[in-house]
Amino acid sequence: MTLIDASNLFREGMRTLLDDTKFQITDEASCVGQALSFSAPATTALVLIDTDKASDVSALKAVRPVARVVLLTEQINMHTLTSAIQAGADGILLKNMSPCALLESLCLVMMGEIVFPSALGALLSGSAVWSNIAPDANIPSVALSVREVQILQGLLKGASNKVIALALGITEATVKVHLKHVLCKISAANRTQAAIWALEHRLGSGRTATAAGWR
Repeated sequence: MTLIDASNLFREGMRTLLDDTKFQITDEASCVGQALSFSAPATTALVLIDTDKASDVSALKAVRPVARVVLLTEQINMHTLTSAIQAGADGILLKNMSPCALLESLCLVMMGEIVFPSALGALLSGSAVWSNIAPDANIPSVALSVREVQILQGLLKGASNKVIALALGITEATVKVHLKHVLCKISAANRTQAAIWALEHRLGSGRTATAAGWR
């Protein structure tokens, strides 16, 4: 794993934190430019980087195409979120999260999930970005069932199919079926594109999922 952060203290702390885990730091850098100058193997599995620039994500993906790139940041805004996802980021995590939550999130990322901060829903519902949008602008232009909307809200929270299934009281197979239908309806190729679509259509609720929905 590659760690990119300008703070020597933070990098040292991360090495200590991950020392006895399966996420071993094999090389580190203070910036993307330095990391790109390394002769790191093309098979690098994971890159953790402190950045708010989508161009950094694109640059890393270009030279390490198989690597999962996760942003570690102290704060997040709508622009950073959408641009990072569009550039190919596999996750966005806040630096103030607990060590346990960090490890669990990295495990999900390596399983192919896209991980977002749990505060994403609040960001969506309270952001001034939406202040000049008409009240009915959040209504999708395609017909989605209540369950399909719940699935999209789960994607926005960075939840895996298993987590969504447990939260909504349905099977993981059912989640996959709903997700397949949603991708078809909104013309999305994958979970990331579906999450971006949900983001643009204000489907984030900032709520917790139950069998009755996200509350």
